[in-house]
Formats: sequence, structure tokens, C-alpha cells
Amino acid sequence: MRFEHLDQIDSTNEEAKRRALAGEIGPVWIRADAQSAGRGRRGRAWVSADGNLFATGLYTLTASPAEAAQLSFAAALAVGDLAQAALPGVKATLKWPNDVLVEGRKVAGILLESGARTGGGLWLAVGIGINLAHHPEDAERPATDLAFHGADIGPDAAVRALAERFEHWKARWAEMGFAPLRDAWIARAHGLGGPCEARLDGETVRGVFADLTPDGALRLDLPEGGRRFISAGDVFFPGQS
Repeated sequence: MRFEHLDQIDSTNEEAKRRALAGEIGPVWIRADAQSAGRGRRGRAWVSADGNLFATGLYTLTASPAEAAQLSFAAALAVGDLAQAALPGVKATLKWPNDVLVEGRKVAGILLESGARTGGGLWLAVGIGINLAHHPEDAERPATDLAFHGADIGPDAAVRALAERFEHWKARWAEMGFAPLRDAWIARAHGLGGPCEARLDGETVRGVFADLTPDGALRLDLPEGGRRFISAGDVFFPGQS
């Protein structure tokens, strides 16, 4: 495992993609002090406040794109592990598909991207941003940062701890498939068993967040009976706008 530190970059995911296309196989974690074009899910901007973590792990996999996408849950579990270690006694929960919350507020974002490698296999960029020292006040979802809750961890220590925990969950996935990640994720799931609203392209679906399917989709039990399985979209729980 290698670690590289950059002062500034457009985005660590873009740098990982460039390296993958140039033949880099990893594993390597790329951390930057600042990003000029950080991105979140669905193309949203990710603000790069000084002292926070902006990092991407680059890996090579022999897996399908759908299988590789399951590692977003490994990334969420790794961030949750880091948050719990930094904040003993403060509960970190996981919000589908891959947000990490501390006391109900977003503390991290995860963006996985992958592509085919020349000669076979996939490259996987595991992009993770963690609010270590600062958080935006005008975010779409209520946000927080680890320092606000009393944690004292800098970006270099954070990326190393994060990489270690991601390797742990990735190894379990490689050995046993998605099941152990699913079980661990459900044990920390935010909103499980309660009302949930899924905003999809062209429609909004409301129901109860009942379960996570064996392939990682969210199962909504509908008020009128029946079920919907959500594989992509934004989900909201009571109290969120």
C-alpha cells in the first residue's frame, strides 16, 4: 500500500482515473490538501475546506462493474470505523447508499468510479471526503465535522486509518462476497424500520425502509402494500428537507 500527498489537484478521483488510464495498478491512496473541482454523487460539487480529508484509493479488480460497486458499502463501513474510533461514545450511522452520519448529520461523502483496463479487469477509484475540521453550513443535507464533536485527527492520520479499514472490509468481500458487508452495514443503518422517501428520476416513492437486498438495493415497503427496490436515487428520512 502506497500513500501520496499532493498540495492541490482538480480532484483526487480525476487523478486516480488519469493514473489508471496510464497503466497504474495500485493499490495507492492519493490525498490532496485542496481540490479545485471536487465532486460528490450525481455530479454535485464537494467543497474543499482546509483541514478536511480529500482522498482516493486506486485499485485493480477482477470483478464485474456491479460487483465492484458493492465496495461502496466497504468504503462507508471504513469511514464509520474511523469516526467511531475518533469519537468513542458518539454513534456513527450509515445512510443509504453511502453517506456517513454522526448524530444524524452528514460527515462524509463517497464516490466510486470504475472502468475497464486494457488487458482485462477493472480499475476502481474509491473517492472519500471526510469533514475532519470543518463542515458547510449551507449544505443540501445537515452536515457536521469530527472536530465539532471533539475528535482530534488530521488528514494524514485519517487517510492511513481509512485505508486500513477499507482493506479489512475489501478482504472480507473478496473472501465471502457481499453478505458480511451487508450484515455489518445493516447493523449501523440510519432509518431502518422507519418512514423513508426515495426521490428518483421522474418520481418520488414513499414507504418504510425495510431491508437491504442481497445485492445492496434498498427495499421500501409501500403503504398500499407491495414493495419497491431502489438501486439508485436519493433517500430522505423525517426531519430532512
